[in-house]
Amino acid sequence: MTANLIGYARVSTAEQNPELQHDALERAGVIKAFTDYASGSTQDRPAWQQCLEFLQPGNVLVVWKLDRVGRSTADLARIVTELGERGVQFKSLTESFIDTTTADGRLIFHIFAALSEHERSRMLERTRAGLDAARARGRVGGRPSTMTEAKIKAARTMHAEKTPIVEIAQALGVGRMSVSRVLAKDQASRSV
Repeated sequence: MTANLIGYARVSTAEQNPELQHDALERAGVIKAFTDYASGSTQDRPAWQQCLEFLQPGNVLVVWKLDRVGRSTADLARIVTELGERGVQFKSLTESFIDTTTADGRLIFHIFAALSEHERSRMLERTRAGLDAARARGRVGGRPSTMTEAKIKAARTMHAEKTPIVEIAQALGVGRMSVSRVLAKDQASRSV
């Protein structure tokens, strides 16, 4: 029994024409294709969601090019891995070395995924090293706190009056976690 080939095509705008992709998918033997007219960077791709829901174990998802599915190596590696866990294979028509229906294609994909993971780890290491260096020079990385000194005082006063954290956050126009962190820090300093 041969696997059902399911296609996915995407063009960035409604003005672009997906015919080239459709023709290639049809020549490959795809029995059903889903098409989005949206940027690859957006998560709002309804046909992609329909395609994912339609795919069954034993199916092969076929795309014209890798960038039709994911915008980064890490994103693509995650998608192909998740499909594999569901029993769905993956094949790119243009990048024929990515074809998880073959032993060689699976090997290439695993190397591809390992390189992606390695690059992600290196990026995290560089980020941590940069933050450590900035901290050593007295600078703190990250986004400025939404809790100003005035808001911290108000939160402490309201908390002492037994006002629920959700109400404190609403009154101060900040997130519940911002209030919780300040109050937890106060609690920790009192117990030392």
